[in-house]
Amino acid sequence: MKWLLLFEIVYVAIVILVVLRVLYDTRSGVKALAYILFIVLVPFFGMFFYFSFGINYRKSKLYSRKIVEDEVLNQIILTHIQNYSEQVLNSGLLSSEYLNLARFIRNSSTSPLTGNNSVKLLINGEEKFPTLLEALESATSHIHLEYYIYENDETGNSIVDVLIKKARQGVEVRFMYDDFGSRGLNRHFIRKLEENGIETVPFYKIKWYALVNRLNYRNHRKIIVIDGKKSFIGGINISDRYRNDTQPKNSLYWRDTHLMIDGPATFFLQYLFLCDWNFSAKSKLQFGSDYFPMFPEESEIRDELVQIVSSGPDSKLPVIFYSLLEAIGSAKERVLITSPYFIPGESLMDALIIAAKSGVIIKLLIPGVSDSMIVNSAARSYYTDLLKHGIRVFEYQKGFVHSKAMIIDDNLAVVGSANMDYRSFDLNFEVNAMLYSKTITKQLQEAFNNDLKHSREINSTDWLNRPKYIHLFEKLVRLLAPIL
Repeated sequence: MKWLLLFEIVYVAIVILVVLRVLYDTRSGVKALAYILFIVLVPFFGMFFYFSFGINYRKSKLYSRKIVEDEVLNQIILTHIQNYSEQVLNSGLLSSEYLNLARFIRNSSTSPLTGNNSVKLLINGEEKFPTLLEALESATSHIHLEYYIYENDETGNSIVDVLIKKARQGVEVRFMYDDFGSRGLNRHFIRKLEENGIETVPFYKIKWYALVNRLNYRNHRKIIVIDGKKSFIGGINISDRYRNDTQPKNSLYWRDTHLMIDGPATFFLQYLFLCDWNFSAKSKLQFGSDYFPMFPEESEIRDELVQIVSSGPDSKLPVIFYSLLEAIGSAKERVLITSPYFIPGESLMDALIIAAKSGVIIKLLIPGVSDSMIVNSAARSYYTDLLKHGIRVFEYQKGFVHSKAMIIDDNLAVVGSANMDYRSFDLNFEVNAMLYSKTITKQLQEAFNNDLKHSREINSTDWLNRPKYIHLFEKLVRLLAPIL
């Protein structure tokens, strides 16, 4: 009995110390409360989970390691970014309501506002992959590819065939894949690339002695840069599942959005690739005209205006999250949001409610069919508050909507890799494109309205009248929302 009492005293003392650690180390009060409840209510495993997933190891390791390797590159491009951004900002092409947003992004992540871009909207894999293969065939200098999920299937191998062909023609080809998201790539697949002259590297390779910590920080970006001029960005990974025209009729329909950019906006995507490559690979890449051939010192600024937004464990601020808050705050007429994982947290909910109460029309489109019941339940726990304040919620019924897009009025749109959840805002390496463009915004509005035709609007009365046990389950899952 004495040993049992001693054990209980020691355990309680440890729990108190861990709770204090959570309070001091976790910036978000909601997230801290979730961890504390988990630690108290789930003995031992709660503490294990926190030390595995909750501690911000990036402050002392991941961030400092990466910034040292990128310091020279940062200094070289800083002058170019400042001069060109000011030139575009002073051109008069950017609407005054977005000046603060553009300056915030530039000052927080050194990403320039760029003009003279040609942007093509790509709906689903059946539009993206043929366009991508054609663009890859045109490469003459280099191809840089960085993906969260790359699968060894028909789609993946069709791209590999072109990569090998271009490498044999003397084009530099670099292939970077997330070590968790692309865990299906075996050694034979990678060896095939390397034997044909393609440099490969896994991003933040998972090692057994740091397994859980490394699993927590993943590269969720989908980037391809061709000759430093043309680039691809969005939500579509390299996999057969994203292409509906080649899948069996009974397969899950996959709805997603991607962009092809031809112009100076490619500059910052190239920069991100170099940063991620230098962090992961032994061979380091340097700033040079071969990789940045079209970044203008001075030129006549024209549409389309595009600004790349990135954030992750290497950024001092959650730039993507803040940029979305600023964009919502700038809305005068409408905000249209599509997200496969919607766990917004207090700040984003407040921004949406403030906009709705100011007379802004807000429509939210999320999956009716999801690849995660827990995440979907957590998202649904927010419906009551959204509906109460006049925000319209739609669930996509045709298949799984994986698109990450936001439309503000008629002049601003966001397309990228970031979901509207804690993981994308705080843990993953993510990248979005801010499109200050009437043309692309109109096209995205048309796509959104078409998606609504295949969606079911949530009726407030029916939603509140669902069985109490469903409401309870969703509220319980919501407690874990910050750590999903």
